[in-house]
Amino acid sequence: MLNYIAFFLQQSFPVEDGFLVERRFVRVNHTVSEQTASEQMLDSVESKNKASWRDYIEITKPGINKSNLIATFAGYLVAAGLTDLNPLILILTLLGTALTIAGSCTLNNFIDRDIDPLMERTKSRPVADGRIKPTTALWYGLTLTLSGLMILAVGVNVLAAFVAFIGVMVYVLIYSLWLKRTSTLNTVVGGISGAVPPMIGWVAANPAIDLNAWALFLILFMWQPPHFFALAMRRVEEYRQAGVPMLPVVKGFQETKKQTLFFTILLLPSSYLLFYTGTLGWFYLIMSLVLGGIYVVLSIRGFSAKDDIKWANQMFFYSLIYLTVILLSMVIDVLIRDLMRIL
Repeated sequence: MLNYIAFFLQQSFPVEDGFLVERRFVRVNHTVSEQTASEQMLDSVESKNKASWRDYIEITKPGINKSNLIATFAGYLVAAGLTDLNPLILILTLLGTALTIAGSCTLNNFIDRDIDPLMERTKSRPVADGRIKPTTALWYGLTLTLSGLMILAVGVNVLAAFVAFIGVMVYVLIYSLWLKRTSTLNTVVGGISGAVPPMIGWVAANPAIDLNAWALFLILFMWQPPHFFALAMRRVEEYRQAGVPMLPVVKGFQETKKQTLFFTILLLPSSYLLFYTGTLGWFYLIMSLVLGGIYVVLSIRGFSAKDDIKWANQMFFYSLIYLTVILLSMVIDVLIRDLMRIL
């Protein structure tokens, strides 16, 4: 199976002597000089620096993995509570999810090796600057991904593995290989993959995709566009140079602000669902409404902002605060609920 997957990815992004041969999917037009510069940068990439173990950690994007594991843990705890918490299942869920995400991020590095050298933020990634060979990254990513899915399927349950598999397919094939290079919908559709970790946690403890599972999914799904729109505004010139059709590049800042407000508004009813089902209580509800209300107000302020980049910075950093606190609120609410039952 690994051979078939590797063959497909290599045919989509062929490698010859460790270098990219063809760039098929980028539709945003470059000038001839930009294309030449890109090719020169790629041609200069050589595996002259032997990869260290840190490079093999870096290529898995541990920062992204960490935040997704927190979301997975929150989803599991909301479903199981303290009374039904199974330490072994929780550990296997986190391990399987971590490996799956690590593998997917590694495959993303493999696919983006023609784009990454063009951006200041990503040009020093291990594959982009030649510390890890593309073929090595490909096999490393496939091995991690399939190992994670196997742990989830065998050690947890098939539904958890299936949800994770959907996340992998969306992130690697639909987002990285296709939409990131062709459409402004890349952020929204790619958000599906980023929203599955808490759902994995839920179905690991309660193998059923019910309204609670969808509520956890929707919170993360609605959170991501404002987060990544803000990042794209901060790095708009880098994305433009690399030919990546992010929303601010193609539609401008005004349209980006409109869509940011749209998703922050939808985040409010999405976060309410866990209270509506009776799964979480008043503490969570109050925290989610306060956090969501601040998010909406900040989004509205963007239309009168004199400095768009400063506003984008504020939105980006608040999005991190929002995600951290909303997940922490879920955990605290579960602790309050179950400790009151025990006492």
